[in-house]
Amino acid sequence: MNSTAFRSVPGVPRWAKWSAHTVALVNIPSGVWRLGLAAGIPFGLAQSEMDAMKTPGWGSLYLVFLTVFSEAVALPALGLIQPWGETWPRWLPFVGGEPVSARKVVIVSSLGALATTIYAGLFVCTTFNADMAGEPWADLLISVLYAPLLLWGPLLAVVTWHYHRRRSQAS
Repeated sequence: MNSTAFRSVPGVPRWAKWSAHTVALVNIPSGVWRLGLAAGIPFGLAQSEMDAMKTPGWGSLYLVFLTVFSEAVALPALGLIQPWGETWPRWLPFVGGEPVSARKVVIVSSLGALATTIYAGLFVCTTFNADMAGEPWADLLISVLYAPLLLWGPLLAVVTWHYHRRRSQAS
């Protein structure tokens, strides 16, 4: 893959680049925490909590899957500022080199922004009010690591809006 695939499209303002990259990164703190749990690091949680999550063990598979899945659905936000969000990469079968449908991208990305805003709000609210057994600092750690998820939906929405404006003006 050539290095131009990682360069922003000309005319993308700094705030849109920052927003798209932040969307791709907001899952990392909670993902690292989940991977640690999957490996058996309790991060201050009581053994009863680890047992309830079945970690380490079968629950670890779920935690790893959730971490990979979360990042996999966050990374496409970079396509809203990079060339592969406008033209399919040549190496893709059937669609390689073809223009990406801006309308479809905006619809999917808008739905993603709405879903992640609702999910993050509900999840973080639940996490802040959870009564988990363990060290007092464990609840604070979880809150700090999951709080960045609150940025996901709103930042995705503003990058989607910019993508829509930029692609509409180009047509």
